[in-house]
Amino acid sequence: MKILLASASPRRREILELIGMKPDWIIASDADETVAEGTSPEEMVQILAERKAKSVKEKAEKDVLIIASDTVVSLDGMILGKPKSRKDAFEMLTLLSGRTHTVYTGVCMLFGGQKSIFYQSTDVAFYPLSEEEKWDYIDTGEPFDKAGAYGIQGRGAVLIRGIHGDFFTVMGLPAAEVVRKARELTK
Repeated sequence: MKILLASASPRRREILELIGMKPDWIIASDADETVAEGTSPEEMVQILAERKAKSVKEKAEKDVLIIASDTVVSLDGMILGKPKSRKDAFEMLTLLSGRTHTVYTGVCMLFGGQKSIFYQSTDVAFYPLSEEEKWDYIDTGEPFDKAGAYGIQGRGAVLIRGIHGDFFTVMGLPAAEVVRKARELTK
């Protein structure tokens, strides 16, 4: 089976390769990522994943499994996207410091006229962070292309006290569920 990953995320590509689903093509989506105010994180990630998958569909060959994903961090009903500046990253890390938040990843897979859309969530607990720890982490540059201003698979791992749920959901693609849904979709 041929796979098209509708994402420029190196982490999503790595996850697919790790589970034996190496993408044949990688096309970054140019889908509109605005959603109506008040949309829940669960709905948001599924809506955006579907838009991303559909945005690359016309570029795909027939009988190609298209996989698209979207991830957000949610704390107290607030959605934290990717930081736009150092100050923004610092504010996000301050909000997350010493607290537990939820990471939502939505996935849309298209294959031969069929569609599967789902999401998973994982709770992530942060250690209390000093100002120095926050700035040191920001200085690595790692926070800037990641929802919530951290990467669990990189240097951000030292900020995290624990998780409850799927590690790969926090990285941006729930691996086990993707494999199961792909099998169902491509039977």
